[in-house]
Amino acid sequence: MTSVEIRNVEKHYSGFHALKNINLTIDKGEFIVMVGPSGCGKSTLLKTIAGLESISSGNLFINGQDVTKEEPGDRGIAMVFQSYALYPHMTVAENMGFGLRMANRPKAEIDAAVKRAAEILRITEQLDKRPKQLSGGQRQRVAIGRAITRSPEVFLFDEPLSNLDAALRTQMRVELSTLHSELGSTMIYVTHDQVEAMTMASRIVVLNRGEIEQVGSPLGLYANPVNQFVAGFLGAPRMNFAEGKVASIDASGVAIAIDGLTGVVFPALKPNGLKVGDKVTVGVRPERLKVVSDEQAASPSFDATVRLVEHLGRETVVYADASPLRTVGSDTGTHNVTLQMGDIVPFEAGSAVRVTFDIADAYLFGSDGATLSPDKPFAEK
Repeated sequence: MTSVEIRNVEKHYSGFHALKNINLTIDKGEFIVMVGPSGCGKSTLLKTIAGLESISSGNLFINGQDVTKEEPGDRGIAMVFQSYALYPHMTVAENMGFGLRMANRPKAEIDAAVKRAAEILRITEQLDKRPKQLSGGQRQRVAIGRAITRSPEVFLFDEPLSNLDAALRTQMRVELSTLHSELGSTMIYVTHDQVEAMTMASRIVVLNRGEIEQVGSPLGLYANPVNQFVAGFLGAPRMNFAEGKVASIDASGVAIAIDGLTGVVFPALKPNGLKVGDKVTVGVRPERLKVVSDEQAASPSFDATVRLVEHLGRETVVYADASPLRTVGSDTGTHNVTLQMGDIVPFEAGSAVRVTFDIADAYLFGSDGATLSPDKPFAEK
């Protein structure tokens, strides 16, 4: 059953085209996470669903009803903001029940709704306290509890964990995922944090410059990005990119010429009009690069010089200069090559290494950014 449907939505701000022909269908009970760089339109899109922003054209449906011109309070939604926006003079219970009181609901109904929400969020012991007596994580739970008491059709979250420290963000990710499982409600969540997107979402919506680039499961998008933008945006550390040209096309495959990188031949590609001399970009994720001895080096491979080593306990991240390997700028990748290896691996800055990868793990992008390499197999979580 469809919970939210967005049809041909456009949004203009005094000449600025913020949303461009947005079409998206969200099924009941999905956890949708919208990601993208600053200014891509993700918060604007969330606010149009909430009714906090009017749209220039198009239609919005919630549970089959056209709510395009409905007021926010009549849409059956509840929104949780980055700011907790709690009333400091009210207790936790009063904050959580405020929306129902404004709707003139009976006291018994309000008390029951607050009690249920407090139990779900494990803040029953905090109901008589005021916001200043709570930690950041507890305040965010109260803000979420205020939304739960309204029993909305759709929950909207606008970067709700951004004000929390790393440990609390991790804890709240788990709690929000658990809450979604318990309530079975439709949730639409905006974030710039890729970890939140990858771990919480049923589907991820990647936006860029007011347009939807790709929609899919977290692992589906990670394994098979539709273009270079999505490939570079999803993943931390980011995918490595190197620019090159098509050197030859024959029965063995498409050979790519990149200075300092040998043996780059893609045996199969999606249907395309590539020809010799066309500019292309090769991408490889950091965890797919391997450091080997000269004797073990196979094609493709390249030489690099270690610049910086980060020992993170469970993994080691190595940043290396790979001149004359040319990497793409910071809008789509890293200026230097990044390698991600499991466990603690000893490397020293300034040391020379030989790096290789399996061509099956690499991606090829055309001059327009579209992914040309075939889809890779992956297992859904």
